[in-house]
Amino acid sequence: MSSARPYPSYDGACYDVTDSVGHHIVNLVGQMRREVEARMAEHGLTDAQWKPLMKLAIGRATTAFELAREMAVDAGAVTRVVDRLEAKGLVERVRSETDRRVVHLRLTPAGHEAADKVPHVLAAVNNDFLRGFSETEWKQLRKLIERMTANGCALQTAKLEAEASA
Repeated sequence: MSSARPYPSYDGACYDVTDSVGHHIVNLVGQMRREVEARMAEHGLTDAQWKPLMKLAIGRATTAFELAREMAVDAGAVTRVVDRLEAKGLVERVRSETDRRVVHLRLTPAGHEAADKVPHVLAAVNNDFLRGFSETEWKQLRKLIERMTANGCALQTAKLEAEASA
């Protein structure tokens, strides 16, 4: 019977960054991102283009402002991306009929076609990176990552609360 330690045994006196979970996660995310980019390029989409297409397709955003908020980028960056998507015939700007100050973003038929490919590419990349994992291992990995994410959220919340009370 093993007794689980409450924390990993990292020690700053002999810490090897290449042995850390964080290093491996960053490396993995980089590899996955490069693979997604390569596969999206086969469909004529860049990283900066497929993400807003997907947000528009699933209804997470309908305006440039909402898109900027969803993607955590500034309005100028979104305007440039939307300009490119519009030039490619994937997105159109439509002025609101109820508020002329608001410009809605809509996928064109070609935009819907492109956006429909995105989840298939993402699923294929995830499946390829999970090759050889059993369903149990996959679920366990997800739960472990979710726990790490929850720990990170708790740290950020505590930091914000400490700053607010200072």
